[in-house]
Amino acid sequence: MLCGTRRELVWIRNALHSLSIQAEAMLGFLTARQAGLDDPLRLRRAESTRRVLSLKLNPDRDVDRIHGNGINTVDIDAVEGKYMLSGGADGVIAIYDLENYSGKPQYTCKAVCTVGRSSRYVHKFSVETVQWYPYDTGMFVSSSFDKTMKVWDTETLKPAEVFEFEGNIYSHNLSPIARKHSLIAVGTKNPKIQLCDLKSGSRIHVLHGHRGEVLSVRWSPRYEHILASASADSKVKVWDVRRASGSLFTLDQHNGDKSKASSEAVNTAHNGRVNGLCFTGDGLYLLTTGTDDRMRLWNSATGENTLVNYGKVCNESRKRLQFTVSRGCSPEFVFVPCGSSVAVYALHTGELVTMLRGHYNNVDCCEFHPDYQELYSGGKDCNILAWVPVLRVSDVEEETSRENKGAAGQSSVDPAFQDAWSSDED
Repeated sequence: MLCGTRRELVWIRNALHSLSIQAEAMLGFLTARQAGLDDPLRLRRAESTRRVLSLKLNPDRDVDRIHGNGINTVDIDAVEGKYMLSGGADGVIAIYDLENYSGKPQYTCKAVCTVGRSSRYVHKFSVETVQWYPYDTGMFVSSSFDKTMKVWDTETLKPAEVFEFEGNIYSHNLSPIARKHSLIAVGTKNPKIQLCDLKSGSRIHVLHGHRGEVLSVRWSPRYEHILASASADSKVKVWDVRRASGSLFTLDQHNGDKSKASSEAVNTAHNGRVNGLCFTGDGLYLLTTGTDDRMRLWNSATGENTLVNYGKVCNESRKRLQFTVSRGCSPEFVFVPCGSSVAVYALHTGELVTMLRGHYNNVDCCEFHPDYQELYSGGKDCNILAWVPVLRVSDVEEETSRENKGAAGQSSVDPAFQDAWSSDED
């Protein structure tokens, strides 16, 4: 497995974007896998990495424009990878079908249903977070500035449960792996983190420790009882919700070096509001973003700042910033809203790989689709954009062969590669 060093990243970028080397490398991976010399995972990681490095705004892929105001949050279901949720500043929630049934390259991801302004159950104010139930698309959860969190039945689009809070809700999160609990962590204007139980329909626990509004909460994808929280008090805390004695530790950007920290900055993760949290897919690392225009990578087990320098990461959001990390690549990549663009960084080196430009206004959220290495981003321009890997370009010999066959009136597709189960009518 390739390591996340700067030299290897440069090698990957050059090798995988060069057509001749790309073809030779892929044939080498296939031959080694067939001969049993390489684990199939190595080929999968190499191709996933190539696809991420070739992400472009796809002119053939549209997403229905439903929201009349900015889009704050999106989520793709982990069960089928087929449906996407979106929540907007207009209070509207939409569900999209991402699959292409047309058989043509150009298609629009249709909104299959919406909770619009005409619904009696619609949120009164801005929807800040939407999330599918991790094990079943029959249920999803939304939270809003109207101080309510609603658990929805997808079939009826009616709330099965409504939790009410005293202040605006900035973020909520369900554990992607939990089997022993069904808790939803909720961050609100109140410094106390609320834990709500889906089974009982009640708030069962409160986590004390922050002194400012809690802007983001995320469960670990590795340990089901571990929770991270980010606050306007510049702090990030990691909790074991089974303990009643407080947080496990508070992240310190200076790693305990008092000479680098002023007395009031001790044990702060950032020098401003911390409004973004994201675990890596394996749960070994935690990423944070703050209004000090910095992004930091932490060891999630020890709380150590790894000191990766991502440079200036523009962040003017007063609310939660939804960013994401790739999965199945080597090295992994981070996708962060940065003004009207999405910045793509190498996770472990901090190198800015590219800027994805296409939105007309600030980007507020993005979500990575690990099955197809696609990225979806939503912004204040009311658009959801699809960033899709560029298809492999045929090399010179294939193009020449195709032209010769075309001149001879033959099909440009070798019969050996034609399927026997579809037709032009499908």
